[in-house]
This record gives sequence, C-alpha cells and structure tokens, in this order.
Amino acid sequence: MGTDMNNLCTERPDVGKLLKTKLGKLEMNSPLAVASGTFDLESLEFFDPACLGAFVSKTITKEPKKGNPPPRLYETEAGLINSIGLQNPGLEVFINEKLPMYRDKLSMPLIVSFSGSSISEFCAMMEALENCAGIAGYEINVSCPNVENEGIAFGTDPLVLYNLVQNLAKISQKELCVKLSPNVSDIAEIARATEAAGATSLALINSLWGMAIDYRSGQSRIKKGIGGYTGIGIKPVALALTYKVAQAIDIPILAMGGIYDWQDALEFIWAGASAIALGTANFINPLAAPELIIGLGEYLLTEQKAIQDLVGRVRI
Repeated sequence: MGTDMNNLCTERPDVGKLLKTKLGKLEMNSPLAVASGTFDLESLEFFDPACLGAFVSKTITKEPKKGNPPPRLYETEAGLINSIGLQNPGLEVFINEKLPMYRDKLSMPLIVSFSGSSISEFCAMMEALENCAGIAGYEINVSCPNVENEGIAFGTDPLVLYNLVQNLAKISQKELCVKLSPNVSDIAEIARATEAAGATSLALINSLWGMAIDYRSGQSRIKKGIGGYTGIGIKPVALALTYKVAQAIDIPILAMGGIYDWQDALEFIWAGASAIALGTANFINPLAAPELIIGLGEYLLTEQKAIQDLVGRVRI
C-alpha cells in the first residue's frame, strides 16, 4: 500500500472506511486522537491533519494556573514523570484567544478538556463553553481535588463523580467524555457510576503516581516529589484497565497509556477501546501519529477488517 501520509489519510477511501469509528456522539474518520496536554496546533505542521480523528485540548481551569515549580519533568528508564500542575491561561483567555485559533486550524472534532474544584465550578465552565462555536465535545478531567469533599479527587468517589456527571449531562448535548484515574481501588465501579450518570464515553487511563530519586544525593527528581507517570512503562496497566472497564460498561472508550505505535493501538482496540490517544509518544517522535495510522491502515486493509470489527474481541 505504500506509506504516503497524504494518500493514506485523504486519498484512500478503501482504507478510510476501515479506519472510521465512533466515540459516543462523535463520528471519527480515524480512531486516533491526541492526549490532553501533549500536542498543540504547531505539531500539525509535521503531517496531514486528516490522520487525526479528534483533537483534545490541554486541560483548562476557571482561573489561570502557573503550574508547579521546576523541575517538573523527568525521563525515567521507561516513561516520563511530570508534575506540570495544570498550567493554563484560564477559561476566559482560552475562549477569547485559544478557541478561535482551534476553529481556524482544525478540520477534525475539537474536544475541550477542563477541570474544576467543585461541581458548581465545573457546571459554570461548561455553561460558558456551551456559548462558544466550534466545540464538538468535552473531556472532563476528574483527577483534581474536590474542595467540597475534603480535597478528595472527584474521580476516586463513585457517588461524587455520579453527581458531577449527572449535573454536566443536563447542561450539554455534546459528547461528554470523562477521563478516569487509575489511582483507585475499583475502576470498573467508577466507570459504571459515570455511565449511569450520563457520560457518553470514557477516557482512560490518566497518569499513574510516580517518583524518581537521585540515588547519589537522595534528591527528588521532581520538585513536588510525586508526579504523574506516563509512557511505555504503564502500557500493561493501561491495557488491563481498558479491558476491565470495557467489560463493565456499554459506552465507548478512548484509551491511552503507553501507546507508541500501531501494534500498541491494536492491542487496546482488541481490549475494548473504540479510539486511542497518543500522549508521551508525541514528545519522542513528532511523526508518531501518521506512522501509527499508516501501520494500522495497512493492517486493516490486509485483514479486510474495520475498527469496529475488532473492538473488544480479545481472546482469553
């Protein structure tokens, strides 16, 4: 089939029809999205944007955040530890400055990722975003502390998460994708509560807890001590949790966690994901997205299978 990116992504209808998938209410021409905070508009200059089925923005909060003090990134033996701290310009700047650029540059659905510290703050943010054109859906980042619940993260308590998602589902008819944390005792219970509350898809997994220490000095490699661990090392965990959640719910999954190439992507699709997202891989290889889609397209064409023929068909 060759490896011409433009031909594959825009001029090969025989491949294109095999790559189509759905994420809840979203029709995606490709199963590939980019993980929040790992990719921005300038990265699209490296390849044909049609390789992406959706674009997920960096998580925004109501007020601007400077993020955590450095050092806040450390490359481990098998992955990356980050402690960025949700650095972002805030909701108002995002709406007035960032969103118009997305509308101008993106040809695929835009999923806006946002987070809040209370249910009322989440709802107020969604109401403001609902007044904006160019948004196809939302990724609800529930890994942040809930000030109304003694600082416990929304995503660790099924009842709190249910109440949050139920309130958000009343505000918007757009795609409502909730991003789940792996740092819980039973992710399937969390997933079931989220689906029951009205989520139309789930994104998982968010980063694991991770730490790195200089063995010579005893100094933490990250200023905050513990950060979020992503990359190739978390793939087996992400794959297992994708499978576990897929067995527990009926809504689609956007899977992420250690995906670097088309073979990784296929494993997650077999496990139950309808779409996948590249994260840490984007920092290593700016062409990771088109290379993944080329490989995946070649496989599907050879096997004469579509994405939906493979979702959740792992053999145990």
